[in-house]
Parts: sequence; structure tokens; C-alpha cells
Amino acid sequence: MFGRRKKNDSVKDGGAAEQVDGVRADEPADGLDSTKPRRLNLPPAPRPDGPWDVSEVPGNPADGRVDLGGILVPGVEGMELRVEVAGDAIVAATVVLGDSAVQLQAFAAPKKEGIWGEVREEIASGITQQGGIIDEVEGPLGWELRAQVPVPLPDGQTGAQLVRFVGVDGPRWFLRGVISGQGAVRPESAGVLENIFRETVVLRGEGPMAPRDPIVLKLPNDAQMVPDGVQTAEDQEGSRFSGGMGQLERGPEITEVR
Repeated sequence: MFGRRKKNDSVKDGGAAEQVDGVRADEPADGLDSTKPRRLNLPPAPRPDGPWDVSEVPGNPADGRVDLGGILVPGVEGMELRVEVAGDAIVAATVVLGDSAVQLQAFAAPKKEGIWGEVREEIASGITQQGGIIDEVEGPLGWELRAQVPVPLPDGQTGAQLVRFVGVDGPRWFLRGVISGQGAVRPESAGVLENIFRETVVLRGEGPMAPRDPIVLKLPNDAQMVPDGVQTAEDQEGSRFSGGMGQLERGPEITEVR
């Protein structure tokens, strides 16, 4: 199942997106109009602008990208890269750029069926059940959800966090992006984050995987896990993630992924 996150980050941290409970394909999506046709068994849509399967990239796919094993993430000047874990496995990466962020997570998918339409329905159902508001629009990355997700405020009141859920079906994989911060508040300002999503390369592998299993990631060989906000002089001088690339670290939004 897709996961749930329990932490609300500040805009300084890119406004980490709230993930919501999902339902499996064989379970009813409560709150949806049962008269609407379900988006099942649809073939993946064309991807003329990416994201890419590793087989589609000429040359060395890792050139200009951060190698996280299951995905290769484009490097952008000034970005900070965080990883998120479930147990001992790294399952997602978040790129923070200024006051915006995009979380990237890849999943296994059926060979001849796309799952993004169905996943959109599930995400929308979960958010509306929580009292949130969903708008489904065709954006620069295809069909996406623009959501107002209820979040608790420090004074005990309930506020709303703006989040964009984007997704693309590939050959036997699905890549989901969650754009937050100013990239969700002002979508027209999210061009760099959208390009990061487009230029991400997915390495699913040839082994058997159940649909929706997360494609596990790994840290690059020269990266170190450090607590949020902790940087050493040695890290800044010696890591290729210092300076323009930012520090690779365990993000504060790591909570629970099911």
C-alpha cells in the first residue's frame, strides 16, 4: 500500500508533503462515485519527455545524476537531497530546492497496465475522507492532483497544506512525485522540480516484484547518513553532495511507510 506520513515540515524544509492512506486495487475506494468507470487495465501513456527507463537513456545514465540504485536523480545547483526509510530500506528521495520540494518514489507495476489513474482515485479518496479538497487537472507532467490536505497547527486549529501529486507509468514501474512548498502554492514556479521529475531514470531490475512494491533505493558510495541539520566541515569539503548539490541526509519527515 502507499504510505502515510505524520510530520508537517515548515516551508523552509520544502513543506514536506502529507501522504495519505491508500487502498489496494482489490478493495473498494470509499467515497468515490460508484457509477464512474474505474481506471483499470489501461496501458501506460507515452512518455516523450520522461521520466526514463534505464534502457531508454543513451550513454551512461548516471552522468549528471545521483545514483540511488533504483532511481537516478538529476543533480541541480543548490539542491538538498534527503532519503526516507521504512525499516532498514530506503524507499524514497526528496529533493529540496529553495522553498519547494519534490519527493520521488518508484514502485513496481504490471507489464502492460498503467496504475496512475487508479492511484489518483485512491489518493483523492483518502484526502477527501480526511476533509481535504482535491482538484484533478492536466498539468505540465500530465494528469495530476492538486490537493489541500488538512494539517494540525501549533495552536490546535486545523490548517491546509497545498500539495501536488504527479505520476507517470513506465515499463513495469510507476514513478510518483509529490511537490510541496511554493512549487505547490505557485505551480508556475515549479519548472525546475518538474524537470527533475522528467529527467529521473528508473532502474526496476529484472527480478519478480508484486505490483506496487516499492523499488528499494540505496545511498551513493560516498554519502553518509547524518541527522537532519547536522553537517561537519569534513562533509562539506569532501562530499560531492556539498556546495551546489547540498548535503545528502536522512530527512526529518521519515516516519512510517506501509
